[in-house]
Amino acid sequence: MTLKFGVIGTGAIGREHIKRITNNLSGGKIVAVTDVNQESAKSAVEEFGLDAVIYPDDKTLVADANVDAVLVTSWGPAHEQSVLAAIEAGKYVFCEKPLSTTAEGCMRIVEAEMKHGKRLVQVGFMRRYDSGYVQLKEAIDSNYIGEPLMIRCVHRNPEVGDNYTTDMAINDTLIHEIDVLHWLINDDYKSVQVAFPKKTQRAAAHLQDPQLITLETNSGIIITAEVFVNCKYGYDIQCEVIGEDGVAYLPEFSGIATRKAAQFGTSILMDWKQRFIDAYDKELQDFMDSIKNTGEPNGPTSWDGYIAAVTADACVKSQQTGEKEPVALAEKPAFYKNEKEAVKTV
Repeated sequence: MTLKFGVIGTGAIGREHIKRITNNLSGGKIVAVTDVNQESAKSAVEEFGLDAVIYPDDKTLVADANVDAVLVTSWGPAHEQSVLAAIEAGKYVFCEKPLSTTAEGCMRIVEAEMKHGKRLVQVGFMRRYDSGYVQLKEAIDSNYIGEPLMIRCVHRNPEVGDNYTTDMAINDTLIHEIDVLHWLINDDYKSVQVAFPKKTQRAAAHLQDPQLITLETNSGIIITAEVFVNCKYGYDIQCEVIGEDGVAYLPEFSGIATRKAAQFGTSILMDWKQRFIDAYDKELQDFMDSIKNTGEPNGPTSWDGYIAAVTADACVKSQQTGEKEPVALAEKPAFYKNEKEAVKTV
């Protein structure tokens, strides 16, 4: 079975996914593309030598009977419309984050998918497919370090553009920690609070950087997450899970160690794409394989996208108030519960 993709959005991440589906992965083919910038869509077809139809908009692409699955890699505010159109047409959807820019929009997608009666949507939270995070998950699930009590994590970028705003530290950066930490410990968030430490002189006038976010889960786990997007020295992702019996660390990204001029050191990445390149490959391969094998995607769900949106909204509100803000989630529908959760409910 070859899954025939229509791609909505041919910018940087869209082209990366086109390249990996066309050149690196098995079981998929790009048969249609569209972009608000039609020249971008045309150049993508030419760059990768695609035998693909170029459509003027997402609705006409989704309507193509030759399209089995839709890859949504457009501008964030446009995601909801495209995902809803694909669900209505009964097409599978791989949507880069955010699923929607609002919690209400995510809930509309959840409701549409449940109405359809079958899982169609996977959200592009690629860290769940990173080998380091998978090892952390195994250590936690096997109770190797005992019950988790605290988590400390770091998300640092060497620099960001002038268009990067204070709320983007949550919606574009921390959003990955919000999802992967929830997945690691399988515990909903109860409250969040954002603090602004001393500001780096390298941040733009309109940007608060760094930021320190505290998240508390329903079971009482306290998570501290640092976001520092002008750290200069490199792209650095860290995570430390402190349990009752031990501590588990996210492995450092593999790089050579050097000894030179009386110094010992290792290299640090400067580009996020290199850090998670294998995870990007694995998530899309899993999307295709799970549809082939079970008829449904296996990765992060629309409900996971909703959780991330509600939590991010609470963080942004805390940025504005400086106070601890509640994370008010709706009750998880049975539609999205796995077998273990369903047994607990019964």
